[in-house]
Amino acid sequence: MTQAKKVLVTATNYSTLCAEAKQLLESHGCEVIENKLGRPHTFEELKPLVGDIDAVVAGVDTWDEAVFQLAPKLKIIARFGVGVDNIDLEKAKQYGIRVTNVPGGNANAVAELAVGLILGAMRNIPGLHQSARRGYWDRFVGAELIGRKIGLLGFGNIAQMVAKKLQGFDVQLYAYDKYPNVEKAKALHVTLTSYEEILRESDVVSMHLPSLKETHHFMNRETFGMMKDGSYFVNTARGAVVSEEALAEALKSGKLAGAAIDVYEQEPVSDDNPLFQLPNLITTPHTAAETYETYHKVSLTTAQAILDVFQNKVPENIVV
Repeated sequence: MTQAKKVLVTATNYSTLCAEAKQLLESHGCEVIENKLGRPHTFEELKPLVGDIDAVVAGVDTWDEAVFQLAPKLKIIARFGVGVDNIDLEKAKQYGIRVTNVPGGNANAVAELAVGLILGAMRNIPGLHQSARRGYWDRFVGAELIGRKIGLLGFGNIAQMVAKKLQGFDVQLYAYDKYPNVEKAKALHVTLTSYEEILRESDVVSMHLPSLKETHHFMNRETFGMMKDGSYFVNTARGAVVSEEALAEALKSGKLAGAAIDVYEQEPVSDDNPLFQLPNLITTPHTAAETYETYHKVSLTTAQAILDVFQNKVPENIVV
């Protein structure tokens, strides 16, 4: 009798939100081991889990050589999302581990939250919500989006969807990308320009750059200093592209009127993070991609990638 393949799922809410994908794996003889923590695993938490796994549906936990050395049977890491900065791709290749992702799978969900965070920051929606629930009747004079210049740092799938959704607000759209999609920019009425111009001229800057060595702390004291006084900053990309210390300084000084972030330099984030003491910052716990629609689509894609590798087929969306 063939031994069941073991699939570790470190993405959360798998049974609840990914039942069809789980059933697909189990129908092909796989044993699914789910995340019981409701958050990313630390290395110490992964250690007892990876010894005999054949595949992983990976959230944002760190997958590097230290883990690979403990997982001799691991054949594929199917990233539950797009970004693979939490996976050491070079070492995965050396260990013969396939890595896949789901490009565009969560783009709409992230874009919708990005727009929501822009509105939330400009109108202080979370703060007023808490105030009203306490029985206060606080006033807050917010800012409107109409006529504003919106700058997109990065112009991939998510940023393009943000641009599309913002058009109804009668804004001026600008984008920076190292490899810009000129046709998409033209279709979406987006002006392509330098990142320096975006920082200097935009009323709202929305971060959509990938986390790479060259983008580490892209937003720092110097780049925040280039932004317009009283502007807003939103990050739904990756925490590593922003210096949290520099962001805090920009918020405290009034350089930024407000900011909203879904991602952090260290995740899970600690409750003693200095950013949490700032009243003009909105925070969410890396939840931009978490919608029913995204879970359904991404879970089926990752499950099929795993089955393809088990059947010696070439899966879609191979990263390495």
